Parts: sequence; C-alpha cells; structure tokens
Amino acid sequence: MAEKKSADGKTADGVVVIKKYANRRLYNTATSAYVTLDDLARMVRDGVEFQVFDAKSNEDLTRQILTQIIFEEESRGEALLPVQFLRQLIGFYGNPMQNVLPSYLEMSLESFTRQQEQFRSQMSRALGAAPGAGLMDEAIKHNMAMFQQAMRMWPGMAGAAPTPAAEPARETGARADPLDEMRRQMDEMRAQIDRLARKD
Repeated sequence: MAEKKSADGKTADGVVVIKKYANRRLYNTATSAYVTLDDLARMVRDGVEFQVFDAKSNEDLTRQILTQIIFEEESRGEALLPVQFLRQLIGFYGNPMQNVLPSYLEMSLESFTRQQEQFRSQMSRALGAAPGAGLMDEAIKHNMAMFQQAMRMWPGMAGAAPTPAAEPARETGARADPLDEMRRQMDEMRAQIDRLARKD
C-alpha cells in the first residue's frame, strides 16, 4: 500500500511522490510540474529519493519506471550493462537463487560506491586539491609548469634559472606517493632538456 504524502508532495520520510497518469505522463507532486524520464534520471544522480505511483490505482510503479530509465539510457548508446551480464540476470528469473540475488547486487554496488568515494578522497588529498578542484586541473598546472621551465632552457634562454613557480609544489609527504612516477618522468625530461641545451 502506498505511503501517505504530505502537502509538499513528499512522503513522511521525505521521499518525493511522482504520479503516473493513464496518458503515461509523470507528475512531480513536490514541484507541481510534469516531468520526463530524463528528469527522473537527473533526480537519481542528484540523490533525490522518489517513488512513482499509478494516479488511479495508487500501485507502486517505482521499479518499472527505474527499469525504463535504464532501458532508455542503454538504448541511446550509454551502454553500462554487458550483454553477458544481462543474459545471466535473465537466467536468474525463476531460479532458486532469485530471492538472494537482489541483496547480493545491492551490497556489491554499495561496496563499489564506497571504494569509489575512498579513491576520490585519497586522490584529492594526494594532489592537495582544494574542495571542488579536479584531477584534470592539477595535471594541467603541472604540465604548464614543466613546459614553462623547458622553454627557459632552450638556446638563448639557457642561462635563465628555473623559478620556484616552475617546480611542482611539495608541501606535504602525503602528495609523494601518487605523484612519484609523474615527478620522476618530469625530472627525466628536464635532464634531457638540460643535455640538449648544453650541446647547443
């Protein structure tokens, strides 16, 4: 049986209520506006919990709508589910393990999500990135610093000493581990440029 929704279009535990009408239109009762499957997909990505109910029978259609969203994503080239996985998944319908599989898949995805967040957090700390700064921004800064130093070492500019700004920042030991290989490659490149500059 469907949960009762409050005046703001949400259930008692804050879940947004979506009504599906006979004409297949979806209505967000929290925003008093019609929405599309793409809108619901964005809500999922933004972490907004919602439930979909049939406007007439009040039947919970959340599972069907989420499955439809996955179908739409897969059909537009955003393939995420391997064919073999889909075959195996279909094979579990009617299988004695059918009741166990949902819990297993849910735990596996939760574990994967936690590991992904830990990896992001570790990389962010390793690069000394400020909140909101991306790994790509850090890589671009390092590449630009290396390029600027290399330009100073070419003939006609060989006497110019590298400035501190051209050196990658080395404030904390926490940054060393993920960037050791990059620094080693940069040092090798600087040494090669030094040798070329001396030859000229």
